[in-house]
Amino acid sequence: MNRRKALIGLGASTGALAAGGAFPGAERFAHAQSAAPIKIGFQKHATGIGAAYGRWYGATTDAAVKRINENGGINGRPVEIVVEDDATDPGRGAEVLEKFATQHEVDVAFGTLFSHVVIGSAPRAGELKLPYFVVSEGHHVASGMLNRYTLQPCITDVKSQVISMAPFVAENLGKKVTMIYPDFAFGHDHRDFFSEAIEAQGGEVVAKIAIPPTETTFTRYFPNIPRETEVIYHVMVGPAVLTFVKELGEFFGPNRPELFGFIDSLEAVDIQSPGLEFLEGSYFWEGMPRHAQAGDTEAQKAYRAAVGCNERGASVEDPANVSTYAHMFGCWETLNVIKAGMEAADYQGPADRPKLIEAVEAMSAIPASEDHPQGDKLFNGKTHQVFAQQHISKVTDGTLVVEHSTSIEDGMYEDEVDYTTQTF
Repeated sequence: MNRRKALIGLGASTGALAAGGAFPGAERFAHAQSAAPIKIGFQKHATGIGAAYGRWYGATTDAAVKRINENGGINGRPVEIVVEDDATDPGRGAEVLEKFATQHEVDVAFGTLFSHVVIGSAPRAGELKLPYFVVSEGHHVASGMLNRYTLQPCITDVKSQVISMAPFVAENLGKKVTMIYPDFAFGHDHRDFFSEAIEAQGGEVVAKIAIPPTETTFTRYFPNIPRETEVIYHVMVGPAVLTFVKELGEFFGPNRPELFGFIDSLEAVDIQSPGLEFLEGSYFWEGMPRHAQAGDTEAQKAYRAAVGCNERGASVEDPANVSTYAHMFGCWETLNVIKAGMEAADYQGPADRPKLIEAVEAMSAIPASEDHPQGDKLFNGKTHQVFAQQHISKVTDGTLVVEHSTSIEDGMYEDEVDYTTQTF
């Protein structure tokens, strides 16, 4: 499998989808070597602290698979999603992969977000020789701590995100930063990599406040914020994020430091909720902007409609149901990479899993398209990690407006592993 063939496969995937009329009705699957579906195991955070993400990862996955099947499936075969709840728990995550491989006999596993679940599950994926496509953000894949069967091809990692954004924080908000982050692997990546990144800009982290991810009240942590703090960097996750941001506002009142948050602190939360007025003028990282922007592409508009979101990133059917828009695009895009990889490898069944991984490893430039509405990407086959633009949005009249977008190159760093040297 060579790079050129894989890139041709990626481009052909887009072209085939654009020509959807070529596979009318049931005939769309008639020319496959096998009529059996391609089975993709979706490891879903249906319960636990990741449930809001799981709900929208599920909706996005359903929309992407519907589109893929309407346009011929994968290698002429329909795609079937097999769902198992991992309860956002690392032990349960490994059990889910076991069920996928031995009970459901899926072709690949897909979808995991929370880093501690990825870290708990990936070793079992390697043992089962089950390709594991994660939609997470931790640095665990690119750091080399996992294995060749684990790939993150369509969402950037924390190290890349903070390297690209630290210059904006230092130049526009301040250089004395207090960090508030969840006390598990994802939060530790923020702590470690942002500390390095802001120091490289002449700044410093004056306090690091780790909070248990299951915490439900936060006011008792805020007195630990030093008076010299110029910027509060916050990234919280879980069902209590609305409580977190409300209590932060109540604690500081109008005389707060600058705020730079990851949208994780507000995923699935309406930014115009009562008590969040203090966020006006503050800044958030977004992987894909939740609120529609003036310069949105046709592909971005089509994606928003397909996943059932309005211009503010909430469900069209229920505006109170706010999405996890900054992350869930990774499910849509990862499924399209799986499709392109399987078609480049002429994937027929589990015996071709190594060929599939090699096909994805051979990918490099991933152009923006309806398959990849978030934008252009660059995939590093050695580290199994993708690089893309990041967006910094400012809360303006209750709307997230993109103020700065990084380049892909802004977030790149030296390789720490070469998975392609590992055997299958």
